Amino acid sequence: MLHFHIVTLFPESIEAYFNASMLKRAQEDGKIKVSLYNPKDFTKDRKERVDRRPYGGGPGMVLAPELVLKAAEKALSKTGKQKTKNTDVTTLFFSPSGKQFNAKMAKSLSKKKHLVMIAGHYEGVDARVQKILKAKPISVGPYVLTGGELPAAIVVDAVSRHVKGVLGDIMSLEEKRVASPAVYTRPEVLMWKGKKYKVPDVLKSGHHAKIEEWKRGQRGTAGLTAASARHTVLCEPHALSRDAA
Repeated sequence: MLHFHIVTLFPESIEAYFNASMLKRAQEDGKIKVSLYNPKDFTKDRKERVDRRPYGGGPGMVLAPELVLKAAEKALSKTGKQKTKNTDVTTLFFSPSGKQFNAKMAKSLSKKKHLVMIAGHYEGVDARVQKILKAKPISVGPYVLTGGELPAAIVVDAVSRHVKGVLGDIMSLEEKRVASPAVYTRPEVLMWKGKKYKVPDVLKSGHHAKIEEWKRGQRGTAGLTAASARHTVLCEPHALSRDAA
């Protein structure tokens, strides 16, 4: 079983996603597990303040490092990671300057037993957190999001698909390709606002060799489109013109 551990200020923002469809079934079947850890649970501040102004000035607030570290420490305590060289545990830190997350990385991470992810928010997470945790910086795309919750959800989804038993046999075939061909279903002729939209003739031909050839061509086109619009994320919402850790 692969256990995902996510440190986040807003667990409610992603809980629903993990409790639906494929990921819900995977958890019920004991293939994966998702645990959420909130830094707010470790603050002694009566007002539950978890962020502070950044040194050197700048917009936004930075998450208090000790609170993030305590949340991460609780997560790591459940992994049995007593030594930093435990290869069954990987800690990820979302950063715009991190390595691009892709299908190859997802497949590699699926072989781990534990994945700990630090989902930043506001102006980001104190850079010392990454250093202390020896976390690997990754990016899910060249754009800016409000926080690291969506990147974490992307990683959970993409990695889980590579865990044995999570997908059915038919869906497993889909994992052999990054880009899928266009798909069609009934009706054969779709009437919409006075126009006819037809299913390609080759898909109705019953000629399997020609159908496969058509699909290969479609995948090539889809692959080019996907390459030019990769899904990648950054958890520092205000750092549009600089690399923030």
